[in-house]
Amino acid sequence: MAFRLAPSAAAAGYALESFPSVGSTNAIAIERALAGEPGPLWIVSKKQESGRGRRGREWATPEGNLAATLLLSGLSELSHAATLGFVAGLALGDALEAVAPGRSVSIAPDGADAGPRSRFELKWPNDVLAGGAKLAGILLESTGLPDGRFAVAIGIGVNVVAHPADLPYPATSLAALGAACDAEALFLALSDAWIDNWRAWNGGRGLAEIRRRWLARAAGLGGEVAVRVDGEVLRGTFETIDEDCRFVVRDRQGRAHRIAAGDVHFGAIASAAAG
Repeated sequence: MAFRLAPSAAAAGYALESFPSVGSTNAIAIERALAGEPGPLWIVSKKQESGRGRRGREWATPEGNLAATLLLSGLSELSHAATLGFVAGLALGDALEAVAPGRSVSIAPDGADAGPRSRFELKWPNDVLAGGAKLAGILLESTGLPDGRFAVAIGIGVNVVAHPADLPYPATSLAALGAACDAEALFLALSDAWIDNWRAWNGGRGLAEIRRRWLARAAGLGGEVAVRVDGEVLRGTFETIDEDCRFVVRDRQGRAHRIAAGDVHFGAIASAAAG
C-alpha cells in the first residue's frame, strides 16, 4: 500500500512526498521551504536514518515505523506557531483512536501499574503515550524565509512495528499493543485528523479550544510530577496547562510555576528524580 492523503487533506490543498527511506523528514521539509515550497506539504517515510527528538536526542525510525513531517510556510507569528505541537498531538491521538480503537493498555505514566486504559494520552509538551509508555514523539523546527516570515516543520515519529528497548522510560509500538495497522493506514488517518484540529486552531485564534481538547487527553493530570528545568528539578502536582500552553506545577508550598520548556517525569520516576 502506498502513502496517500485523506480526501479532506487533498481537498484542502495539501501535497504529499513519500520516500522509501530518508535521512530526516524534517530536514527535507526545511530544504523545501528554503527552496520556495509554499506548502502545506506532508513528507513521509517508513524508514528514517537520522531522525531527532527534542534537545538533539536521537529518534530511531526502523523499517515499518512512521516518520512524517508537515511543512507550513509563510507564517508570521512564531509564538502562535509554537503551539502547533499541541495541534499535532491532538491530530495524532485522533488518528490512533481511528486505526486502533479500543486498544487497552495497563502501564501508567513512567511505569506504575494503573490497570487497563483504552485511550492514547498526550504528555507535555510533545509525546503521545499508550497508557504511559511512549508511542510517538513530535518535534517542531522553524526557519526564516527571505520575505521576513518563516516556515515550520512539524515532525511526527510513531512506533508502528517496533520500539526501542534500551530507554530510561517505558516505550511501546502499535504492534506490541496488538493493533493491525501499518504506517500507510496511520498516515491516512493522521492527514485527515490534522484538518479538523488545524481548523480548530484557526491561526492561533482557537487556542482555547485546542487547550480544552489537549487537557481532555493529558497524561498525569492531577498527579505527582518532577520537571527538570536548566539542571534544577521542580516537584509538585501537574495542575493544568495555561492559556499559552505552558506546563503549570503546584509545588508543595502551594506556589504555581508556569514552565515553557523542560523534561517532565510522572509517577515512580518523578519520585526518584535527582535534584
